[in-house]
Amino acid sequence: MDQDIIQQELQFKAVRSSGPGGQHANKVSSKVELSFDIPNSKGLSEVEKERLLNKLGTRLNHEGQLQLQCDTHRSQHKNKSTIIKRFFELLRKALYIPKKRKRSKPSKSAIEKRLKAKKRAALKKANRSKPDF
Repeated sequence: MDQDIIQQELQFKAVRSSGPGGQHANKVSSKVELSFDIPNSKGLSEVEKERLLNKLGTRLNHEGQLQLQCDTHRSQHKNKSTIIKRFFELLRKALYIPKKRKRSKPSKSAIEKRLKAKKRAALKKANRSKPDF
C-alpha cells in the first residue's frame, strides 16, 4: 500500500451539511465526501485490492468505489483531514492479517498442579458433609 499514490487518487466533494446551524449552514459547504476507486487504484497490489473488495464489500457501491463522508466539524478543512485519517485507518484495519493461533499443550507441572487443586477442593467439600457413624 503506497499512501502517497493513494492520497493522489482520492476524490473529494464538498456539499452542504445537514442539521441545524442557522444562516451559516445554508451558505457554507462544509461536509466533505471522499470517494476512492479500489479496482483502478495504482497504489494497491492485486492481493490488497482483492482483500479490500472482500472485507469492505458492504461499504462499496456497485462500481467498487468506497465512499465516506464527514460533517463533524464546521470547517471544510478539518472535515477533510478527519476523513483522510478515517480512510487510512479503515484501509489499515481491512488489510491487517491476524496471526494464526498455534495450539499449545499444557506442561506436565501445570497438569499436576491443576489435579492437586481439584483433589484439595474435593477433600474440602467431602469434609463438610455429616460424619458417618
